[in-house]
Amino acid sequence: MIMAAKKTKIELPSVLAFERKLDVSDGLFKSGIWADRENHQNWEPVLVREKSIRGTVSNRTNKIKEIEKNTQNANLQRVDVASISCEHDSFSLQFTCKILGGVGNPSVCNQPAYQQKIEEKVSEYISKHGFTELGARYAVNLANGRFLWRNRFGAEELEVCVQHLKQGEICKEWTFEGHEFSLNDFTIPDSAKTGIAELTEVIANGLGGALAVLKVTAFARIGAGQELYPSEELILDKGNAKGQKSKTLYSVGGVAGFHSQKISNALRTIDTWYEGGNSSKPIAVEPYGSVTSQGVAYRLSKNDFFTIIDQLIIKDKELDRLEDQHFMMANLIRGGVFGGKD
Repeated sequence: MIMAAKKTKIELPSVLAFERKLDVSDGLFKSGIWADRENHQNWEPVLVREKSIRGTVSNRTNKIKEIEKNTQNANLQRVDVASISCEHDSFSLQFTCKILGGVGNPSVCNQPAYQQKIEEKVSEYISKHGFTELGARYAVNLANGRFLWRNRFGAEELEVCVQHLKQGEICKEWTFEGHEFSLNDFTIPDSAKTGIAELTEVIANGLGGALAVLKVTAFARIGAGQELYPSEELILDKGNAKGQKSKTLYSVGGVAGFHSQKISNALRTIDTWYEGGNSSKPIAVEPYGSVTSQGVAYRLSKNDFFTIIDQLIIKDKELDRLEDQHFMMANLIRGGVFGGKD
């Protein structure tokens, strides 16, 4: 009698990491005239400058004497600011994004059986679904200008130009009207369907192994001299806080900019598959669905990344929901350290 081969028990690696597959650069701001967008390479860089302000103390308190004292003593602050020139009415933000293949191939894994299993499962997903769904959502987040964050709101006009580069040369270019897109879903307006389909194909092919480099330039018309909102620096060592700036903006060589992490967060804001929240509004792909600005983790009801991937790899159970498969793949594209030890 022939005995059935015993399944190899898959153990969770203590060391497991995946490299990000959407590799985004920092973004830098420039200032110019809306009608002169074709010459944006000659626009002026937006510089970060410092100013001192005399504000009021407006924090909540129930102590009358403290309120009287604070009213008499002004709230003096030194802050960084960035704004477009008074002769200009628009700004541009430019960055690049590399799209890399090898999704699901760990950069570090100390359990060969686990690595083999996850690579098999990822291959199955790719053969069935490809990267069309995920690629389309990334493409929409490029076209709608979500990566501008607060700078997007209040823009009278918004245009996003995406260029596909090969060896430094433009092989394809798309221009999108950012306000035609909603930030609450991934509906594609009729005027942009062809462009989004083509951009989706480039992104999907890049994730499939055909390296793609995108150059993204967003233009927004906001009014002469208006303030911009670059990334803020987190100052951990404040030393003697007295007299220090209360707000420090990110800059590269004095030019106002966005951290690459901030842009990346916007591009991966594609998770509408979570349960128990308002899933009509996408959140950034995170293992626990964490949204720090709201102080909420939306994926704590056994629909987090670790529960999903353990079910598939460790417990060898298929995922019933296609949405869970999309979410798992999006986390592998995001990258991170996912081993079993702290």
